[in-house]
Amino acid sequence: MKEAKDVPPHHTTQLLHNVMPSSAETEGENANPQFSNSKLSPLAVKIANGLQTSVISPSVLGGTVRLADLVIVAAFGFASLHSGGVPLASSTALLPVATALLLSSAFFQASDCYQIPLMRNMVAQAARMTIAWTLVFVTLFMAKTFGNVMRGLPGDLLIIWYGFGLATLLTARTLVTIFVRKWTREGRLERRAVIVGGGQVAADFIHEIERQPNNDIRICGLFDDRKGDRSPDIVAGYPKLGTVSDLVEFARIARIDMLIVTIPLRAEKRLLEFLKTLWVLPVDIRLSAHTDKLTFRDRASSFIGTVPIVDVVHKPLADWDSIAKRAFDLTVASLMIVLLSPVMLATALAVKLESKGPVLFRQKRYGFNNEVIEVLKFRSMYHEMADPGAKKVVTRNDPRVTRVGRFIRRSSLDELPQLFNVLKGDLSLVGPRPHAVNAHTNEKLWDEVVDGYFARHKVKPGVTGWAQINGWRGEVDTPEKIQKRVEYDVYYIENWSILFDLRILLATPLALFKSENAY
Repeated sequence: MKEAKDVPPHHTTQLLHNVMPSSAETEGENANPQFSNSKLSPLAVKIANGLQTSVISPSVLGGTVRLADLVIVAAFGFASLHSGGVPLASSTALLPVATALLLSSAFFQASDCYQIPLMRNMVAQAARMTIAWTLVFVTLFMAKTFGNVMRGLPGDLLIIWYGFGLATLLTARTLVTIFVRKWTREGRLERRAVIVGGGQVAADFIHEIERQPNNDIRICGLFDDRKGDRSPDIVAGYPKLGTVSDLVEFARIARIDMLIVTIPLRAEKRLLEFLKTLWVLPVDIRLSAHTDKLTFRDRASSFIGTVPIVDVVHKPLADWDSIAKRAFDLTVASLMIVLLSPVMLATALAVKLESKGPVLFRQKRYGFNNEVIEVLKFRSMYHEMADPGAKKVVTRNDPRVTRVGRFIRRSSLDELPQLFNVLKGDLSLVGPRPHAVNAHTNEKLWDEVVDGYFARHKVKPGVTGWAQINGWRGEVDTPEKIQKRVEYDVYYIENWSILFDLRILLATPLALFKSENAY
């Protein structure tokens, strides 16, 4: 069965055909507001526009299909045994089902049934599933025939279980194939990569990548600071889209998974300069090692096919981690909204009674990957003195803050509406606190005060965070205070776990008593 038509094109002749802007677009008809002030070239903007859809993690897809398989195995096992009068709570039912689950997991895995290339091919997938499923029941029949533990299990029920289970598994895999082919055509089952560097070294690397069978890397372009013959505008058919500083803006806009630096490892100074610029991005950063005759430890290196790369920076909260954190956020935030609803209603009433104006205050702040989001708070200032742009820092005894406002700011009750931001997906319960877009100290924006400030935006911001429970909340009137916040935020990102989130949430109420810096 030919699958080439379902695999996204990797050569840039197709890429350039898809993304090259028309004359109308270059004259401004492609003026997406998000790109209106962009310094990127029209071609880079066009490519970034085409990379707005999110990709589907192969590991998450494979894990979801695996779970569905096991649910089918268990459901038809219990249904078949129940239809024959076998009590479901008895060992006669539980032991065969548990054994079938273990055998199915092992045989399906051994048959590569969770590999994306196989999921695209219905015939090969059906053949392997049938063989693996048959081996499961051959083993069960052998255990029933030659062992004592399953002697009481009726053989006809096993046959019913085998037949209905196989039919359902193949039906489910047919649906999987339909969706996997659709997502492949849409480019959602690929790893989107940008090459950092140019010239012959980058060309050699690209050719090596394209020669790999079942390659899921889609190269979206190159960025290089060099010009002229050392770094031509087209490398191995792929366009150079700008400089390395342009790449930071490009990766803020487009959904990129990986940056591959093709600069030789021996060019240490240039390499370090690039990494210092790029590490703030929420992407995997890899170094190509195909031209360096070096051997790296297994945990520090990986391969794209047979092409060696060195793992430098891992994308935080990827794959199942992001799903676990989102599930945790939705569950706990929903519960907190229910439990704290009387407090929120009382706070809203107090705000409304003291001064005129809306109860809620909306402020634009930086979210994940520098996206601007709108964060909710209970209004703590007089409406006519509100400062949505955060142009002036709130200080002790600030005349703009109401009496109720001082209390809710000091106790952080003003932040409670952000639980709805969590449900919406703009915020997480725990993470670096979202700062206002104009936040500054001594007339300098915070990204100008702290080197690598935007690294704290590699994950979603949070209602509470590691910095806040360690006392770094409230007024930021010195460069040292924002420096400390960033240090704690980066530590959190690099050491995240669900237990860490839970620890921070439990410590937050106690941290609120330390309110000397909160005005």
